[in-house]
Amino acid sequence: MTSLSPMKSPRTRMIDPFDRHIHYLRLSVTDRCNLRCTYCMAEEMEFLPREEILSLEEIERLARCFVDLGIDKIRLTGGEPLVRKGIVQLCEAIAGMAGLRELTMTTNGLLLDQYAEPLRNAGINRLNISIDSLDKSRFKQLTRVGNLAQALQGIEAAVDVGFDRIKLNAVVLKGVNDDEVLKLADFAVSRNLDISFIEEMPLGHIDSHARNQTQVSSNSIRQQLSDQFQLTASTESTGGPSRYFVLPNSQSRIGFISPMSDNFCTSCNRVRMTVEGQLLLCLGNEHSLDLRGMLRNNKISDNDLKAAILGAIGRKPERHYFDSNDTQIVRFMSHTGG
Repeated sequence: MTSLSPMKSPRTRMIDPFDRHIHYLRLSVTDRCNLRCTYCMAEEMEFLPREEILSLEEIERLARCFVDLGIDKIRLTGGEPLVRKGIVQLCEAIAGMAGLRELTMTTNGLLLDQYAEPLRNAGINRLNISIDSLDKSRFKQLTRVGNLAQALQGIEAAVDVGFDRIKLNAVVLKGVNDDEVLKLADFAVSRNLDISFIEEMPLGHIDSHARNQTQVSSNSIRQQLSDQFQLTASTESTGGPSRYFVLPNSQSRIGFISPMSDNFCTSCNRVRMTVEGQLLLCLGNEHSLDLRGMLRNNKISDNDLKAAILGAIGRKPERHYFDSNDTQIVRFMSHTGG
């Protein structure tokens, strides 16, 4: 019997060299953002020229190729996805792809008062909303330009719309916002939201602080929380790197993303696509594949794109090696896609 080509099967399983099933794509739609978070980008950012970023049609085409290859979860990222013109129409197009189980988005929430309902109607199932402080002046300090009231209004708008689930993300920095861990957890739990606390990663050169002096481990954060919350390890997963704990008599989960202290690469199920068309095989490595050139070559078919993607998955590295004393990856998180 002749086997079907993997490019023709909508349920191909992409397996990397370490027997990990890759079925989750983080897809950046822009490198631009309406904030300038200190751990994410430089204060004076140089954004990509417009001609270097993928068009919405190119992003949709790539998403369809990935879904054909077995990707069943896509998270739209940035920068800030909601500053991209046409984002709601892109969500509708991707959400309607046969075989996609879930479409989610990471946002800073500042524009959710305007976009929460259209996003839900367009097919976004879940939201991750980044918020690192509940103190007005500190929020401004961390984001350089952010308005806390606007972010909180966005969170409340998202809650009112009724997404399947909403998770808050907080990057914890020693001596900056580590004294707000309990306050942030209380804020989430009181609203039946999930929250993940994230260790800072050394991506891109920054001058706002020394990363080796602001590192806070997930274990120390969990210890803070255990004084107030009864945390029980959970087997639940949303498919990402968060390791969750549940609370008695609560719908909320508290998660920890620990790229520095507790390498989670053995369970990696994802790849990233940057807005300039680079397929990143690992957040902490430079292994990548340039798909933009293929997209803009009218001789390249979808099957050619899928074959190239499958070949790249076969080169996915085993793990990352982060060191807070040494920034090896010069691209900022806003260029990488959150």
